[in-house]
Amino acid sequence: MTARITRTLGPIVVMVLSGTLRASDGIPAHPSQIEFSELSYRLPLASQFREVLPNGMVVYVAEDRMFPTFDLSITIRAGSALEPRDKTGLASLVGSQLRDGGTQNLTPAELDERVEFLAASMSANFGETRGQARLSCLAKDLDEALGFFVDMLRYPRFDEERFRLARERVLQNNKRRNDATRTISSIEWGFLMDGAEHFTNRYSSSTSIGNIAREDLFAFHNRYMHPTNMIVAVSGDFDRSAMLDKLAKLFGDWPKGEPGPKTFVTPDYTPKPGVYMLNKSSVNQGRVSIGHRSIVRGSPDEQPLRIMNGILGAAGFQSRLFARVRSDEGLAYNTGSRFNQGVYYREDFVSWFQSKSNSCAYATKIVLEEISRLRDERVSQADVDNAVAYYVESFPQRYPNKMAILRTFVDDEYTGRDPNYWETYLETLAAVTPADVQRVAKAYLHPDKLVILAVGDARTMMAGGHDKAPNLGFDAFGPVKQLSLRDPDTLKH
Repeated sequence: MTARITRTLGPIVVMVLSGTLRASDGIPAHPSQIEFSELSYRLPLASQFREVLPNGMVVYVAEDRMFPTFDLSITIRAGSALEPRDKTGLASLVGSQLRDGGTQNLTPAELDERVEFLAASMSANFGETRGQARLSCLAKDLDEALGFFVDMLRYPRFDEERFRLARERVLQNNKRRNDATRTISSIEWGFLMDGAEHFTNRYSSSTSIGNIAREDLFAFHNRYMHPTNMIVAVSGDFDRSAMLDKLAKLFGDWPKGEPGPKTFVTPDYTPKPGVYMLNKSSVNQGRVSIGHRSIVRGSPDEQPLRIMNGILGAAGFQSRLFARVRSDEGLAYNTGSRFNQGVYYREDFVSWFQSKSNSCAYATKIVLEEISRLRDERVSQADVDNAVAYYVESFPQRYPNKMAILRTFVDDEYTGRDPNYWETYLETLAAVTPADVQRVAKAYLHPDKLVILAVGDARTMMAGGHDKAPNLGFDAFGPVKQLSLRDPDTLKH
């Protein structure tokens, strides 16, 4: 008996389930006895979707007639890394007010009404190194919705009242920065890894928001919002040729501008290894992060590092941190690790968990043991096979529709990745061996460079007292540097 479900995405065939059921001419006695055929999934070539409009704008186009819908996404080469330091928060306000602030022809309320009447969705935002603008609507309404969308991008009103309200929201949100340990830990970890001067650690304050005038939004928009800085992805129920003509007309007379940067400043900072603790006495669980700097994307060890990190904490339930910290010891609901391979500069390797305050020292000991074990002991072939299977079998889930595929190609073009990268992605994953994993663990995991950050009830975390390690406190990992909570507005200690 064979069950098979397939879905066709243009030239792609996704095999969702393919299983052969055998048990004396019937259904197996147990699910573990089901034999599955090999999962087969590959991304198509980006060149099949890539077009260049007469004005030089790059567009990725994919017809998708499965549903009568239309989706468009624009990636913009700009972000908060480019805003003046004394006006931190400007890029974020430009993004929100592109949508909320109306257009030259429509007040904010009128634009809201038109978009709601079409049951469409329009949004815009700017992160640190890129902006995004998105439109979703029914295919039958795409001409009208596209008209509003392009007006929103090209002719923003930046309504004064909406702008005032947006600034107030930012200030109110900033006051809550110390409410949750997740936010406290994320901010402090950034400072410990990259220092206070890097643009990733610039946060808006009452002073910087007060420095931003409506004219600054127009200046940022005029400098960075133009076709030279845009890569477009569009999918849905339309004719490809007709869509290209439509986009050429909509964007064709938009004047070109100065291209945004293709790289960004590297942090001029070396993390200082040690144990750091932030007291948040009002919580009964501590949040602990353990890690150091990682590497830049493009290393020949990219896939062995991916498998190494999968075995440690990224490959779901079978990962070692999940098995020991959560399943075996019951110390944490959420635990894991990441080994980010940065695009523009080295990012970070970090393992994390959240546990009861008196259990944090014991859980930290386990995480440190697992990091060292990867260096000292060769993993088994089964460990590697399981991690490879996790990434291979989850790969199709990253692409539930054609827009998800196009966004991958846009991201690759934006960041300068080799367009042929995905052709060998699965093969290079499958080629990783246990020896490779131990080799990269020795080369890229540095127990002597670890930063340990604990946020929570400092007194209880310091004392420890878990049943299995009653005498283990946080000072077992080195001298503990007590940090004060940062001011929620200025983010200074």
